[in-house]
Amino acid sequence: MDDLFGIPMAAWIGQLVIGLINGSFYALMSLGLAIIFGLLHVVNFAHGAQYMVGAFVAWILLEYFGIGYWPALLITPVVVGAFGLLIERLMLRRLYGIDHVYALLLTFGLSILMEGVFRLKYGATGQPYPNPISGGLDVGVTFIPGYRLWVIVVSLVLCLTTWFVIERTKLGSYLRAANENAALVRTFGINVPRLLMLTYGLGVGLAGFSGAMAAPIYQVNPLMGTGLITVVFAVVVIGGMGSIIGAIISGFALGVVEGLTKVIYPEGASVVIFVVMIITLVFKPNGLFGQEAK
Repeated sequence: MDDLFGIPMAAWIGQLVIGLINGSFYALMSLGLAIIFGLLHVVNFAHGAQYMVGAFVAWILLEYFGIGYWPALLITPVVVGAFGLLIERLMLRRLYGIDHVYALLLTFGLSILMEGVFRLKYGATGQPYPNPISGGLDVGVTFIPGYRLWVIVVSLVLCLTTWFVIERTKLGSYLRAANENAALVRTFGINVPRLLMLTYGLGVGLAGFSGAMAAPIYQVNPLMGTGLITVVFAVVVIGGMGSIIGAIISGFALGVVEGLTKVIYPEGASVVIFVVMIITLVFKPNGLFGQEAK
């Protein structure tokens, strides 16, 4: 069958792949936000800027140091995560225990500052990054570039691995316990402030990793995280604030919904996720996978 509802199959498959690619970034970014909010109760509005920094770190490593994509993919989340550790240690730690709005305002200010610094240094014009994987997969009705397939697979594996570590390992149980009862966790000899700092670093590192993966697909520019963070917050709300599995499932699913909407009704593709968010908030205010407030 060459057509479905009068639309060529190549269009359906092409947009499905694009939806999965966008969903990969939505899921990874939402996962980082869910970890930070779920375990630290911090609304990290700087997440989009940290994603942008990750893309620039990968580009700088190549442009100034000749370090290619594959080593940069390992180095970038460490560099961005370390930057996150510094933010948590010097700034966010002082705001724990008070109204969440102060942390939101702080991270919002940091996002503007980071975007301004990179825009001042590199301008608003995007910087190209070479494709590290040539070739692709011919599925008959369309051709899927190899790097796009790589992004989808790696994002899924990383998301599921992170979920497993947090939900099914002793380290993850310590992280969750530190959020619920820090005093009890301290009785086991665990340094709770360091644990919380590493948690923020992990969430920020995921944003940096996402940025490094995005560099060969989207041009590296200071505003690349601005539009994305709005969508990602909507994804997190739909999945349930702080829900790890909700962030993963909602991220991939909404990326597909957005992609297929471009085939059915292109004018609505840019707002479909926000329509889903509104409907979710009306009928299930805690999100699809969120827990009821106690």
